[in-house]
Amino acid sequence: MARWRDIKHQDKQANEQPKVQNDEQLECAAIVSRIKAFVVDMFMIMMPIMYLTTYILMQGKDDFQSSEPARWITALVFGVIIIAFWVIKGQTPGFKAYEIKLIDNQTKQNVSIVKATIRYILFIISATTILLAFLPFFRKDRKTFQDLLTNSCVIPAKN
Repeated sequence: MARWRDIKHQDKQANEQPKVQNDEQLECAAIVSRIKAFVVDMFMIMMPIMYLTTYILMQGKDDFQSSEPARWITALVFGVIIIAFWVIKGQTPGFKAYEIKLIDNQTKQNVSIVKATIRYILFIISATTILLAFLPFFRKDRKTFQDLLTNSCVIPAKN
């Protein structure tokens, strides 16, 4: 008798295999999975950075809130860590948890450091604008602003 978790995992694998369309484009991962992965990354990566900055490097939350450079530094450190994950593994901890992966559309491999850096900067821009943040909801291929400009795609990961 198989365990429920094993059966569920097998069903999930069968349903989330990347589908090749026109031998060129891979099907992008679901938007909900990407949002959940982002939330996981925020809690696993950004929250410890914020804690260390606020209570170890600074004198507390009031000092952190009044310091613009401190907020930019935490965003920069978070960005460097995310970029490193994208370049080395193609997955952040959140991407791994939801079994999705970032790849380059042309090479079907992990993105380069230049593309990852540009993609993170474009992510910051799209996150601050309402129209660009909702772009994948209006596109059939579910690509985000940063996916389109860096020619990358977040796909379901193969096991």
